Amino acid sequence: MKFRHLRKSGLEVSEIGLGANSFGETGRRDIKESTDTIHAAIDHGINFIDTSNVYAQGKSEEYIGSALRGRRAEMLIGTKFGSMRRQGPNNFGGARNYVLRSVEESLQRLQTDYIDVYMIHRPDSRMPIDETLRTLDDLVRDGKIRYIAGCNFEAWRLVDAQWTAEDNSFAPLAASQFAYSLMTRSAEEEMIPACRKLGIGVIPYLPLAAGLLTGKMNRSGSAPAGTRMSVEQHTADRWITSHNLNLVQKLGDWAHERGHTVLDLAFAWLLAEPIVATVIAGAGSPEQIRQNVNAANWQLTTAERLEVSAIVESNPPENGGPYYSTAGYFHAPTELAPRF
Repeated sequence: MKFRHLRKSGLEVSEIGLGANSFGETGRRDIKESTDTIHAAIDHGINFIDTSNVYAQGKSEEYIGSALRGRRAEMLIGTKFGSMRRQGPNNFGGARNYVLRSVEESLQRLQTDYIDVYMIHRPDSRMPIDETLRTLDDLVRDGKIRYIAGCNFEAWRLVDAQWTAEDNSFAPLAASQFAYSLMTRSAEEEMIPACRKLGIGVIPYLPLAAGLLTGKMNRSGSAPAGTRMSVEQHTADRWITSHNLNLVQKLGDWAHERGHTVLDLAFAWLLAEPIVATVIAGAGSPEQIRQNVNAANWQLTTAERLEVSAIVESNPPENGGPYYSTAGYFHAPTELAPRF
């Protein structure tokens, strides 16, 4: 396993990370499957796991905390806040009270006294970013979190957050996480250039397009058991189209001609982008961990990456825009709230 820096930070992360979105979800990953998968990830050299306080209503964090007893030093933990809604005021988003309560709850579930990368799950347009960043900076100084990152930010919000951090001498954002894959490339328009300019590392999620690029999808469009599309009908409806299946077939043929699978290609294509720090991929078994790790061994040349990109550009995927839209998430105006 190779490691990369989160751009300008000193944190080194494995090229392949483990996504824990499915841990604890009914019908997907129970605690034994999750524990076996986490241990296999460590044994294969993976040192970064990605979760959130909202995944399985906190069970994902609980499973990780249980699995890492005695092995905490072997795994960097990235978790998120800001997306879990509760009744009443000060119960979601980027408000100081909510952030402080969220970090304590996550620390307890994870059975640790620090979080390596603490991420804003979604930007909160109801308030200035200053309050959130100041709170996170306090947590860095207190030793409860090591690094800060943003998730599902539009490019202009990311730039505003980083400039705000610099102007106020707050801890800067070390990374930005967003959907990015062969089938979801809208990030190349603004997000990727913004991250390059700001020196922010990229952490792609959904690198396999919710399972479309696993190589397990047959031409009838049946989703393999245990995948996101097998339990989320709206995701299946979005991605499983004859056009997309044909595109995946073309990508698979290109990979097979070179002795690889379409899954290998999905990882190799992302890792050929230097700004990518670690690719977050879900897994539900040690065997899936092995497949993901082996995929990182294929290094595409610049010419090969361009050739693959040309295949996609000549057959653009249907519904290939942002997986999530932050616009209107908090039912607030799209412009920033006034600064105080």
